Amino acid sequence: MAEKRSAPRRSDAQRNRATILEVAVAELTRCADTPLSVIARKAGVGQGTFYRNFPNREALVIEVYRHEMKQVADSAAELLARYEPDTALRTWMDHLARFAMTKAGLADAIRQATCTPGGPGKPSPLPVAAAAETLLRANEKAGTIRPGVTADEFMLAIAGLWQIDPQGDWQTRATRLLDIVMDGLRAGAPGR
Repeated sequence: MAEKRSAPRRSDAQRNRATILEVAVAELTRCADTPLSVIARKAGVGQGTFYRNFPNREALVIEVYRHEMKQVADSAAELLARYEPDTALRTWMDHLARFAMTKAGLADAIRQATCTPGGPGKPSPLPVAAAAETLLRANEKAGTIRPGVTADEFMLAIAGLWQIDPQGDWQTRATRLLDIVMDGLRAGAPGR
């Protein structure tokens, strides 16, 4: 018997899924226990459409996390195509800060979803680390940052993002922190 291949999603199905994810980010950030029916209603989809995309809360939460992480990771190449490497890196750091604040708001929902016995594990942060590596190597090649900085070192340097209170004035604090990190990366750059 031939294996059934999944057909590409229709454009309306893709829009429905994207809308559900967008609403889920907002609602689950506000309250980890937001009923799925509320998310479906605010997304303007029926229960059948919702559960066809996300059969349970854990699947939705993990996909929200994965989707947000993919958005940040994918933006690195787009920024490098549009800006000089140092501007691309600093702009990407702002994208990462927004992701960190969303993730902080989703922390309870993610913890609930990934701590369920037999449930899904937390998605790997490798796409974000790979994006950081791409940006760092482009900057190293351009001579805009000190040579040899690894993605792991970079992630450790910006780890303070996850300590910022997302309910406070996080934009100002994140900007200051990331400017300091960027200044540190530029120190000793051969092209400066």
